[in-house]
Amino acid sequence: EVKLVESGGGLVQPGGSLRLSCAASGFPFNLYAMTWVRQAPGKELEWVAYINNGGTITNYPNSVKGRFTISRDNAKNTLYLQLNSLKTEDTAMYYCIRDGEPPGGQGTQVTVSS
Repeated sequence: EVKLVESGGGLVQPGGSLRLSCAASGFPFNLYAMTWVRQAPGKELEWVAYINNGGTITNYPNSVKGRFTISRDNAKNTLYLQLNSLKTEDTAMYYCIRDGEPPGGQGTQVTVSS
C-alpha cells in the first residue's frame, strides 16, 4: 500500500519559515519523481515544487521560486519542503504526491498569519 504521511506544518508569522516532511512507504521511493502541492480553501490544487527521482532536478512556479526548496533523502524515503519568507497567501493544506497523481495523504496545514 502506497503511504505518504506529511508533517511539519503549523502557524507562523509572515516572513517566517517552516520545514515540511513527507514519509513515504509501500513503493520504491527512489524510482519516483515527487511533487508538493497545496490547496487553499475555495481554491484549486496548486503545485509548488517538483523533484526528480534522483534529486538532481527541481522546479518551482514563480509564486514560490526563491522562497521554497524541495529536497529528498532516498535512503530515508523522505521528501522535504523548506518554506522561507512565508506570506499570508501561502496559507493552505500541503500535500506530497507521486508526480502526476492526486493527493492521498492527510496533508499538513500551513497557516501564515500575524
